[in-house]
Parts: sequence; structure tokens; C-alpha cells
Amino acid sequence: MTEAIPKGIVTELKAIREDLDYIKKHIADVDTIMTDDDASSLKEADKDLKEGKTKRL
Repeated sequence: MTEAIPKGIVTELKAIREDLDYIKKHIADVDTIMTDDDASSLKEADKDLKEGKTKRL
């Protein structure tokens, strides 16, 4: 018992799939975005390094 899917629905689904493919290709990787907290931690780590409180690996 197979029912035919109306052409309009198939066309709309294809358009949605194309939109999703575009979004997947252009979405930002959240791990590459620096937050204010990240920037603050980086500044603190740089300060500690300059003061000799830590060392480079």
C-alpha cells in the first residue's frame, strides 16, 4: 500500500533540504568563538607567564 506523495510536498521538501545543507556549510563552530570569559582567562594566563608564575609547555 504505497500512496503517492503530492508533487508540491516533494518540491517543498527538496527546498528545505537545500536550505539545511546551506546552513550546515555556513554554521559557525561554537568552539572557535572566543567569549569574554575566554579573553579574560587568556589575559590572565599571559600575565602569569610574563610574571614567571607559569611556563610554556
